[in-house]
Amino acid sequence: MKSINLQRTESLLMELIPMALSSLADTRINSLPITGVNCKNGKYDAIVYFDGSDYDKEEVKSIISALNKANGRIKTDVLASTGWYKCPNFKFELDTSLEKSKHIEDLFAKIKKTKSSEE
Repeated sequence: MKSINLQRTESLLMELIPMALSSLADTRINSLPITGVNCKNGKYDAIVYFDGSDYDKEEVKSIISALNKANGRIKTDVLASTGWYKCPNFKFELDTSLEKSKHIEDLFAKIKKTKSSEE
């Protein structure tokens, strides 16, 4: 279980990262939905998850590349907003939990359909 301070940090980053992204000129990432932040090693590393369900694999790769290039600017904005001494190193990853939950819902629908056709 995570400490309250770490959960608070993740919550704050969930608010600040989209604000930092919105100030960027790159249209691929300035309105990208951030779905989660997972801090590791205290506040030294953070995995930032985004919803890329509307993009194919090549577009996701270019989005991650653009996010990595903007990493310094995002960190600067977060530091300016929080007054922290140090900002976590951000690693950006595609959030696949939405796809998994949709797949599970589809399976439940199939099961329901199969059961109703058997009756």
